[in-house]
Amino acid sequence: MRSFMGCFHLKKAVHKLGSGDHAILASETTFTVNEVEALHDLYKKLSSSIIDDGLIHKEEFQLALFNNGSKQSLLLFDLFDLKQNGVIEFGEFVRSLSIFHPKAPEAEKVAFVFRLYDLRCTGYIERDELKELVLALLNELDLTLSNDAVEAIVDKTIMEADLKGDGRIDPEEWKELVARHPSIIKNMTVPYLT
Repeated sequence: MRSFMGCFHLKKAVHKLGSGDHAILASETTFTVNEVEALHDLYKKLSSSIIDDGLIHKEEFQLALFNNGSKQSLLLFDLFDLKQNGVIEFGEFVRSLSIFHPKAPEAEKVAFVFRLYDLRCTGYIERDELKELVLALLNELDLTLSNDAVEAIVDKTIMEADLKGDGRIDPEEWKELVARHPSIIKNMTVPYLT
């Protein structure tokens, strides 16, 4: 699962915050202080559902969001666990949710999805990574396509996105692709976060 996480890291330093540091989190994210306080209430409920130690553990996260141990829930947990220490602290929770806020800049959403899809952290989305993503998406949707159909999807995507013709998608080409197909990042905004 680790390799599927993509090249995800935050630009901002992750500080250990206590529950009283809502103003700091609000200043570092797209949330207001009131929204951070509401998220803290949610966080407290999640973090005490199995182990009451003020942290969200993988089991709590999976049960709260998915009621199972799906690949999707494991991937999402890894994305929220910014320190990669097996738990989600409150600051990580807020910073991770911030990218999904309706007021988060679109450029940050585009860059986030690029890093997510850059599975090997090379600075490019390469053909084999794109194929892996298509197969994972089909699997999550319980769809099966022939290998030829999957190859055709990957080939068409590369042909459309790879403006430089080098067989891979760089960040600029990715931005161009998203500009032509904004639905690519549609799921990056959760309206309920306001």
